[in-house]
Amino acid sequence: MPSSDPGPRDGLSTVDRRALLSVAVQFFVNGALFASFVPRLPEIRDEVGVSTATLGVLLALGALAGVAGSAATSGLIGRFGTRRVLMGGGAAVCLSLPIIGFATVPAVLLIGLAAMSAFDVLIDSAMNMQGSWISGRRSAPVMNRLHGLWSLGTVVGGFAATRLAAAGVSLQWHLLGVAGVLGAVLVFVGRGLLREDELVIEDEPVDPGGRARRRSRKPLVMLALAGACSISMEVTSSDWAAFRLSDDFDVTAGMAGLAYVAFTAGMTVGRFGGDSMVARFGARRVADVGIAMTLTSLAVAAFFPNRWVVMGAYLVAGLGIATQFPKLYDDAAKYRGRPGAGLGALTGGARIAMLATPVVVGGLAATSLSVGAATAMVTLPAALVFVAINRMTQPDARPLVSGAGSR
Repeated sequence: MPSSDPGPRDGLSTVDRRALLSVAVQFFVNGALFASFVPRLPEIRDEVGVSTATLGVLLALGALAGVAGSAATSGLIGRFGTRRVLMGGGAAVCLSLPIIGFATVPAVLLIGLAAMSAFDVLIDSAMNMQGSWISGRRSAPVMNRLHGLWSLGTVVGGFAATRLAAAGVSLQWHLLGVAGVLGAVLVFVGRGLLREDELVIEDEPVDPGGRARRRSRKPLVMLALAGACSISMEVTSSDWAAFRLSDDFDVTAGMAGLAYVAFTAGMTVGRFGGDSMVARFGARRVADVGIAMTLTSLAVAAFFPNRWVVMGAYLVAGLGIATQFPKLYDDAAKYRGRPGAGLGALTGGARIAMLATPVVVGGLAATSLSVGAATAMVTLPAALVFVAINRMTQPDARPLVSGAGSR
């Protein structure tokens, strides 16, 4: 158990502060990990010798393994604990990167992508659970900043991959190097992580006759739906922002890319500033203002006939969306039931939506609809459903997961 000596500023013990540093490093590295190979996907396509369409199918099939990983999350964390699951998942991801880099046939590439996707879900759940526990013991929350580090990691990893490719560093040596760095970081992270998971006392539901009743699955369903809605807004805004400018306004590629930069910059800034906003105004008010900003700005981004206003709207949308997932992860970690079940439901819903959203938006954009209208048909209903879920599950500013109390 953590030692009892409190920290002078944050109220944490020495053990908890060391664990927080380890979790923070893992968030950053996890973001950089995936960004390390995404910019080099054209090279991966050429090495394997497939078309762009086939590569898309392989990526989608690999992502399906993430759904399977979500289903296995609760059982593995309940049996082995978050630290062992994170360490084991990290080791597996270290091995999967070189498989992707050295793949020359579709089957091998699919194995690497599937392994990375499946084990990343386990890492994701374990690090968020530890982050949530430590955040709950601090004098101020920290979950938004942890997710801000993940966003920063994607920026750093993507930029490094781009520069290495420009310098002529081979794909194979690049991903081998990333795997080696990740392995070294994993050793550091593992030494600092909490070695004992926080125990949650389950509230056993009983009927009037005193007999135990089956626990309601409504909280898990709500987490899955909320995760699906939030990721639909996020993925559509990040992946289709450039298309909105290039196809609907006929701007250059350089100008179109600024819409993506605006959204990701807004989200990164929002996550680093989110914890101070929560500490000052409360989680409920921040959530309400954030979704209102998101809904309004996404409507403007989809329909306003001015490119500069559209870019500004994507910036505001990023700020509004920024705190959604950190709060959902925090709520899911507080689920009073099987360890990891809340995060399994959340990540499962999110990853299914990640598979479906590009297909739906792409199909709509291929019709007579503008890209803006196509994105609106996904993002605006998702935002409205997200609002409804918040209204149904948080009447008194409680977490999304019913029955989750303070720790």
